[in-house]
Amino acid sequence: MTNGRLKARGRGPRQGGQAIRRALAVLRTLAVGGEKGVPLAEVVQATSLARPTVHRIVHVLIEEGIVERSERTGNYVVGRQVPELALARPSRSPLIVAAEPHLAEASAELGDTLFLTVRTGLDTLCVARRIGSYPIQVLSIEVGVRRPLGVSSAGVAILAAMPSAEARKIVLANETRFGAYRTDTATVLGQVQLARRRGYNLRDVGLVQGTKSLSAWIRTPDGQPAAAITLSAIRNRLSPRRAIEVADVLLATARAIEAATPRD
Repeated sequence: MTNGRLKARGRGPRQGGQAIRRALAVLRTLAVGGEKGVPLAEVVQATSLARPTVHRIVHVLIEEGIVERSERTGNYVVGRQVPELALARPSRSPLIVAAEPHLAEASAELGDTLFLTVRTGLDTLCVARRIGSYPIQVLSIEVGVRRPLGVSSAGVAILAAMPSAEARKIVLANETRFGAYRTDTATVLGQVQLARRRGYNLRDVGLVQGTKSLSAWIRTPDGQPAAAITLSAIRNRLSPRRAIEVADVLLATARAIEAATPRD
């Protein structure tokens, strides 16, 4: 995985891979900061690496054009060379392609904004957004925004679809990152447990004040929790009765996306 505490597919770390993993942990932390970037102190806290280690990694990445430092804020940001490298593989994932018509259909039916969020290592990444027809829309997250798994409604839903031990391991790996989002390990684990019992995640307090959100997880053809579909709305749009109706639509949409996603 993306953290030394999480062993990839049950194997131990490869010889000499520690430095690469540390650099990737730093890069993923910077990706969460988006255009505004991340100060060095927050990178240290999020990665649990020593400050001199983070400083050395960041400056090597700057030398290679992978990271840049903002002259205005002093924060570190993902460098412009990264999207250029991504052009080498411009095709989108089969799951995202399969989801598009179903997102559009569900958004038209419900009238509220829908988000498609995928898991990437220890983070979630918003990859699609469909704005509904209701006059008041909740645009709580932009496409391309990353957050630690467990922070957003979608992240909790994805964790809830995992075996308990695996979800707990990921939550503990993200523990030092939760403070920046005004949550903690106990809260996230409680939300995951509740979502697992419900079969979906309902968050009474959304990322934007005065809103609610509801998320249903999506699995890959091999059964791995990989994504979630989320509806965000103002509070009075998700009364207890309508929340059940929305959950039914999102669950059906999630199953339709799963059925339409081809195997790699």
